[in-house]
Amino acid sequence: MQRVLITGCSSGFGLETAKLFLDRGWEVVATMRTPRAELLPASERLSVLSLDIADPDSIARAVAAAGPLDVLVNNAGFGAPVPIELTTAATAHALFQTNTIGTLAMTQAVLPHFRKRRAGVIINVTSTVTLKPLPLVGVYRASKAAVNAFTESLAAEVTPFGLRVHLVLPGRSPETRFGDNARPHLRGLDDPDYAPLIEGFVASVRNSTGPVTRAPDVAAAIWRAATDPSAPLHIPAGADAEIWMAEARC
Repeated sequence: MQRVLITGCSSGFGLETAKLFLDRGWEVVATMRTPRAELLPASERLSVLSLDIADPDSIARAVAAAGPLDVLVNNAGFGAPVPIELTTAATAHALFQTNTIGTLAMTQAVLPHFRKRRAGVIINVTSTVTLKPLPLVGVYRASKAAVNAFTESLAAEVTPFGLRVHLVLPGRSPETRFGDNARPHLRGLDDPDYAPLIEGFVASVRNSTGPVTRAPDVAAAIWRAATDPSAPLHIPAGADAEIWMAEARC
């Protein structure tokens, strides 16, 4: 029976992905900052562990408790829609510490075991905002683009060892807690120059019309990456993500 560790399972993409893998017979290690086993169906194949990917000690404890893995899904992260000018050093540090360094640290914690076994799959969830310039998400975009860059290099490094590496790029998802998680970092609503831009962005995030990404879209893309040896390095997740990916490749 195969075993997957998924970060960021308290809501959204991570929670849906954990449910999908459980439903399809896998052993699932679902990690959250504050474990809540009741969020997932009761199962002997489920382990719910505490994990803060910004804390090296927390990573070490979780990976040790998880045991042997076949797949690592780095999904945990957060966003902050803030104008570049108004982005505080604390916000920039938090974005890179979680989205970039945390993902890198999880990858480094699991990779030696995969390399020794000559088997394993690493799936890093980033975002289609990395595909084109957008206002208000510049530093968030940079933190995710950095993950794209090191993941692409990682793929070149570990393919000779029989390992697979994939990037899953979701689009805009009104279902996620992007807005709630970003609120503490929001700046500029009291600035007459930036306020209209921010208000428009917040409205667009909440708008569920048009092509969008749903949590099951991301779970399906992650499942494909985990189970299909022919899957590409970059996998769009969601109707809008597929459109943006096609446009980026033109």
